[in-house]
Amino acid sequence: MAFQVTIPVRCDDIDANGHVRGPAYLAYADHARWSCVQAAGIDLAELAARRIGPVNLETTMRFHHELVPGGEVTVSCSFQWGAGKTSRVTQEFHVPDGTLVASVSSVSGLLDLDRRRLVSDPAAHWRELAARPELLGLAPKTG
Repeated sequence: MAFQVTIPVRCDDIDANGHVRGPAYLAYADHARWSCVQAAGIDLAELAARRIGPVNLETTMRFHHELVPGGEVTVSCSFQWGAGKTSRVTQEFHVPDGTLVASVSSVSGLLDLDRRRLVSDPAAHWRELAARPELLGLAPKTG
């Protein structure tokens, strides 16, 4: 099962049409990804000490139903890893009755902050740093 976090819909997230504005969905998605990384036990200070940092390379949003004020939305995070320098995170936004209101798909990498290049095996870095790598879609550490 994917990691999930529930976020209240704030009144300042609403546009002139009475529904959640696009940038708020991106903020919800970012919040859910960072919450997932922290729940996995990643120490952000350790990332900085290693001179690596996550970067978002592409984001696609799809709106399925209106998200209106006065409630909350549950945002999931599901990571997919390949052999390359990037990973994909798929996120779904559901209201309490289960209705899918939006989905976000992002392509991310880990940036070497000194060389300004993506690291070649981001999954290995995340796995090494995570206490619960399964939350990031990674197999647990062995040995």
